[in-house]
This record gives sequence, structure tokens and C-alpha cells, in this order.
Amino acid sequence: MKKKTLFKGLNLAVCAVAMILALSLTSAMAAGPGTVTMTVTAVAKHDATVPPIKKDDVQLYLNKERTQIADWKPGEKLFLAVLIDDSLDSSVASQWGDLKAFLTSQPASTYISVSYARNGEAMVAQDFTNDHELAAKALRIPLGGGGAFSSPYLALLDLMKRLPAGERRSILLFSSGIDYLRGNFPTSPDLTSAIERAQKQNINVWSIYSPDAGHRARGFFLTSQAQSNLSQLSDETGAESYYLGAGTPVTFRPYFDEISAHLSNQYLLSFKGSGGKKGRFERIRVTTELQNVEFLTPSNVFVPASE
Repeated sequence: MKKKTLFKGLNLAVCAVAMILALSLTSAMAAGPGTVTMTVTAVAKHDATVPPIKKDDVQLYLNKERTQIADWKPGEKLFLAVLIDDSLDSSVASQWGDLKAFLTSQPASTYISVSYARNGEAMVAQDFTNDHELAAKALRIPLGGGGAFSSPYLALLDLMKRLPAGERRSILLFSSGIDYLRGNFPTSPDLTSAIERAQKQNINVWSIYSPDAGHRARGFFLTSQAQSNLSQLSDETGAESYYLGAGTPVTFRPYFDEISAHLSNQYLLSFKGSGGKKGRFERIRVTTELQNVEFLTPSNVFVPASE
């Protein structure tokens, strides 16, 4: 009897080890090469409330082809980088009280940094911290003039290269959208590079238009083109752009309220894909049959190369 019990115990131990190894292998495969994770923002239509959304409520299409969703979960930790164009007219600083309220209202799981776009670079005033009061203290009046009149998209690229690793990352960009360095016609060449890098790194870029201190910002055609570029930047990275005519609105508060609502309704969607030998961008669409719900997603995702 003791011998049988011993063999039985050994068998159970072997089975347990086999199960652990199988589970480990499954986890490794789920997080392995070919897995793409993107941020999906749920938006309520007609002033409805966004309900909890389950994996079975969501459909994913890659290049018009239905694709299986590997994982769907609410977004938790967020890196939110505030980037303020230093060429902006100093009057925009009258909005910083509402911006401070927006920053300090974010949950403790949100890490915030503040940078200023100048000379094509992102000059960090406060690195990422979940001490939101500390982040708010880094807000100052834009300098305007001089070397600030460069390219906001170059500064955006510089900032994206230095963002910490994380599944959920957003940039809040305050800019006129005018590329003084490379020009805006038909679009800034750096805009395309910024969009592609954001899509590769799963970064949402929320943009708020404000006039800059230069006289060129008063031109209607230039302003319209620059606002169109900001809209393209946000739309194609799964976010939204905000502006009201060619001037600064009385308050940015409605913008901040809407962005807060969006950030609190974000999910992480993962799927398996093959990007061939070099990896490639693929068109993406995420839908649901839930009433009064729609999704903000990037227009493309980058599918890594197959090994």
C-alpha cells in the first residue's frame, strides 16, 4: 500500500509540473512575437454613459478581414506627456488654471510629465510622476519668439523617442500646428513621421490648437492647413483634436473634461499578426453592436516581422 501511495504521489507531482510548464508555455506564446497591442477608446454617443465592455462585445477587422482578438482588458497605468509649443502666444497661459485642475484630477495610476517644444526638441520641465501637483508646478508662460519657431512635429518625434515603455501612453499637445522649419504644404513631412512613430509605439496624441506669437499665425489659409494637420495627427493616432476658429476659446475646460472622460474609458486590445519579413502597417477597424458606443482607434497598426 505504501508503494502504491508513493507511485501515486509521484504521478500527481509529475502531472502538476507538466501543467505548470504548459501554462508557462501558453503565457510565453501569448506575449511572444507577432502580438500587437493597441489602445481603444470607448466613446458614448448622444450623451449616454459608456457601459463596461467585454471581449465578446468587440469585433476587430484587419484590412477588412475579421481577426480574432487575443486579449481585451481595461487600461490601467497611463503615461500622459504634456507638450506645450513654446512659440504659442503668452495669452494661452490664462488657461493653465484649468489645465492644472485637469492634471490634478487624474487618478494615481496616471504618471504625468510636462515638456516644452523649442528648437525642434522637447525640453523636459518635469519628468513622469504621479505627484500631479508637482507636475502642475512645471506649467509656465510660453516663451514665444526666437528659436521657438521651429517644427512642433520634430519636437513631438523627439518626445516619443524618450517615452518610457508602457502599454498605454498619451501625449497632450498644445500647438498652432505650424511647421516653420519645413513648411505645411501640402503637409509637413515630419507630420507623417510623427504619425507612423505614434502608431508603432501605441501612442495617442490629443491636440489642442492655440495661436502662436508670430504674425504668420494670423493668415487664414495657413491656420486652416495647420489645424487640419493637427486633426490628422490626432485622428490617425486614435485620439481627438480640439479647436474653435482661428483664435483661443474663452476656456479649454470642456476640452479637458472630454479628454478626461476618454482616458477613463480606454481598453487594451491584443491580437496575433504576421508582418512578413520586415513588418508592415495594416489598416485597422474596431466595431461593436452595443448601442450608443463607438471607438477611437489609430487608423493603422504596425504588425512586427515574423521570425
